[in-house]
Amino acid sequence: MTDGIVGNVLKVQLSRYGKQWDGREAHKILGKTPFEAAAAVVEDYQLPCSTIEFISQISPLFSDQWCNIKALPGANRLLKHLKNHGVPMALASNSPKESIEAKISYHDGWKSSFSVIIGGDEVRTGKPSPDMFLEAAKRLSMEPSSCLVIEDSLPGVTAGKAAEMQVVAVPSLPKQSHLYTAADEVINSLLDLRPEKWGLPPFEDWVDGTLPLDPWYIGGPVIKGFGRGSKVLGIPTANLSTKGYSDLLAEHPSGVYFGWAGLSSRGVFKMVMSIGWNPYFDNKEKTIEPWILYKFDEDFYGEELRLIIVGYIRPEANFPSLESLIAKIHEDGEIAEKALELPLYSSYKNDPYLRSS
Repeated sequence: MTDGIVGNVLKVQLSRYGKQWDGREAHKILGKTPFEAAAAVVEDYQLPCSTIEFISQISPLFSDQWCNIKALPGANRLLKHLKNHGVPMALASNSPKESIEAKISYHDGWKSSFSVIIGGDEVRTGKPSPDMFLEAAKRLSMEPSSCLVIEDSLPGVTAGKAAEMQVVAVPSLPKQSHLYTAADEVINSLLDLRPEKWGLPPFEDWVDGTLPLDPWYIGGPVIKGFGRGSKVLGIPTANLSTKGYSDLLAEHPSGVYFGWAGLSSRGVFKMVMSIGWNPYFDNKEKTIEPWILYKFDEDFYGEELRLIIVGYIRPEANFPSLESLIAKIHEDGEIAEKALELPLYSSYKNDPYLRSS
């Protein structure tokens, strides 16, 4: 939940020392206690201050940023679902308890969703020690073996397994899922969690293989992509530049989405879209690749394209062959084509955003 905030704060503070934070060291501090994370930064950047001094310098910056923290996609949905079904929940973090409560106070209903909140200052040893999770189970009056841990960091996964709990990992750093082998399951985002796999009540909000989302909007001129859409896949994509959309790309997990596409001079069409690294082709950057579900006679590079994304289909995946990838893309297209006929989604076809140039 806080990764973007951490990056922003470190960028500001390190610049005061003439240093530049580029995010490549993020894995070294993810899931650590605040002291361990600060010590790692001080050491890596050879700062002329002690760890304690560095913490005192960045603490006010963090306090100013808590109000800007966005929940991970699917987090509000999951908390509401479990709370409505009476599933007891604990929040256990290496951050001090006061800091945790300050963070979640900006999210309506979060504090009341958790029966137990445990901070790193309440146990002898933080994650990767199991102490925090064992204390959470004790306060919930639950056996550790009947608890499910959902974690985004490696220290958290290690702690959950050491507590002999089941662990689902949702890696917060891109392209790092191969490091989470200790977890019982690794998922791309909370949108992909299937509670019934863990003996919990299933979600009831999927509609014909799609998950409705609060709509989000993106647009720009159509650019030349990798040249593989038409040539390799036989599926012409209308690629958008990711310039200016770094925050949006960080906010939305990679995967397959769908919605409506507006072309300034051609009208409004159904659309299915991938966001991510396309593991089969191993993109180096996260891309936005919409496939407009209509057969055009010519290219329209440079034309203004407006998209409204209204639903989610599946996480990004790798495929054993090009044929299986193509088959899956066509299946995604069929799911989107059918779903967009439903009133739930079809109403967005008339959104003025799609027709503004």
